[in-house]
Amino acid sequence: MRKILIISPHFPPSNLAGVHRARLFAHHLPAFGWQPIILTVHEKYYEEKLDWNLVKLLPSHLQIEKVRAIPVKPLRIVGDIGIRGFVPMLQKAIQLIRKEHIDFLYIPIPSNYAALIGRLAHEFTGIPYGIDYMDPWIYRPSHSLRWFSKAWFSLRLAHVLEPIAVKKAALITGVALGYYEGVIRRNPHLQKNCVLAAMPLGGEQDDHECIGTLHSRPYLFHKREDKFQLVYAGVMWPPAFQPLERVCAGIAHDESIRRQIEIHFIGTGKTPDDPQGYQIRPIAEKWGLWQQCVFEYPARIPYLDVLVHLQAADGIFILGGTEPHYTPSKVYQAILSKKPILAVLHQASTAVQVIRESGAGIVLGFNGEAGLTQIEQQFASSCADFLAFARQFNPNQVNRTVFERYSAREVTRQLALALEEVFRRKT
Repeated sequence: MRKILIISPHFPPSNLAGVHRARLFAHHLPAFGWQPIILTVHEKYYEEKLDWNLVKLLPSHLQIEKVRAIPVKPLRIVGDIGIRGFVPMLQKAIQLIRKEHIDFLYIPIPSNYAALIGRLAHEFTGIPYGIDYMDPWIYRPSHSLRWFSKAWFSLRLAHVLEPIAVKKAALITGVALGYYEGVIRRNPHLQKNCVLAAMPLGGEQDDHECIGTLHSRPYLFHKREDKFQLVYAGVMWPPAFQPLERVCAGIAHDESIRRQIEIHFIGTGKTPDDPQGYQIRPIAEKWGLWQQCVFEYPARIPYLDVLVHLQAADGIFILGGTEPHYTPSKVYQAILSKKPILAVLHQASTAVQVIRESGAGIVLGFNGEAGLTQIEQQFASSCADFLAFARQFNPNQVNRTVFERYSAREVTRQLALALEEVFRRKT
């Protein structure tokens, strides 16, 4: 069995969304002939709240190596864990590659700076490495960045560092093609020298089955018989705010829809742990919807608690952005929750096909910024169609074959095939 070292600076008990990519790969890789080893930063250096229930989802036999990092207390000079733990992770990676005879080094990003460990480890040991884009490193800002601001500086630094990180990569993967196609365009040699693969953020049935053992109950909202309660759970991607504005406008213009639905936004705050970091509330207040049919709980809650709230809801609300490549991982969790889905997505998002082919919900597709007016005009009618769909919804009739193409196990199988292609090219 070959060995793969996965560098994931955040890992359970971290409750950040990105930890699940490495967690699920580590869970399923042994079934495809790969023994995973996780290299991470010790949790005492994390800034976010810890979720020890997540650790219960890890395979008991998984080898996890933890390193130190620059602390953020008493003086917080830099926050990014990829920077604070960079040198210890690099040192430990080289040590493990030599001691454990690692065959491949794989680095999901963000943290983006951790990608440079792949290039440096390759220079020191010759190990082939790959980078997995859960988000683009270089992106188009949704608004003009103020000169010399943190975001301005980070983006310019990305233009310098990304070409260095990917130059010798043997594998480039991403949640969807759009997440890494810019990398290939900016570094055309990768098209010839590198294996490329798009692999979505798959869902894991075992996570939902684990909920029953915890005996948890929803605590952010209570069941109402006179309202159809939808849940949106997870961070708000910046390109999703314009569609959200039009959704709120569409609700505000239709009194019938206002009376029938509630949308509960969970974990959508500016920062993970700030209960006052509202982002949805100002838009809802502008349209007179706040705490009438739109509610927000900004602080992130534990992952398994999110699943509890999804199962307690009447339906799931999915909101995409103006960028076509955005493929919300929420879609897979929504299907596994066995609740009907109401989605507003860019028509080019791969999630549109997943929802429609599976028969799991209703999608209002729009054409990026040019289609924003369409959202406002059609949301009320799409919502009415959804409510009629939900009354007849039977989760047992959802096309499981479609969903299984996007399960965590299937996604991991695609990674294993890409890794085999890397080694086939080397021989």
